[in-house]
Amino acid sequence: MNRAGFIHDKLDIKFLILYLMSRVAAPVDFTTLADLTFCDDGVEYFDFAESVAELVQTGHLRQEDNRYTITEKGRRNGTVCESSLAFSVRQKCDRNLARVNSALRRDSQVRTELLPREDNGVTLRLILDDDKGNIMTLDMLTVSEAQANQLAEKFRAHPEKLYESILQVLLDAE
Repeated sequence: MNRAGFIHDKLDIKFLILYLMSRVAAPVDFTTLADLTFCDDGVEYFDFAESVAELVQTGHLRQEDNRYTITEKGRRNGTVCESSLAFSVRQKCDRNLARVNSALRRDSQVRTELLPREDNGVTLRLILDDDKGNIMTLDMLTVSEAQANQLAEKFRAHPEKLYESILQVLLDAE
């Protein structure tokens, strides 16, 4: 069967996966890797899934906690083979990577931790970082894990609002 697109077999898919994984900002899950890889009409799901499994088996990728990272072997072999990918495919990959990397960087900069307390409450730690280091760490006492999870979710969605509100209160001259 003739495939559409520039990717024609599993070897091309492996080159594409190594190209993507060498440029992704953080470990990614299978779904994110699939979304990035399906940038060409020639990629089929089962060939993609087999290629990922084979790259893990051969030591080109590492799988930990349902997330994938590229190994030195994968990076080295991917660099040698990336010129075999069509220029238009690499352009699509780079556009998709910019979007995914932006989200991955933001996720790594906004973190929360739930710390159990002896009084059955929970301390919620909110952490906001940037490329240069920690911007803010705030510990809050909550009455339950459910409340801590609810607050953590809101913080992860809008960390800038909390940071700006705290700055506004601190800088407000009366």
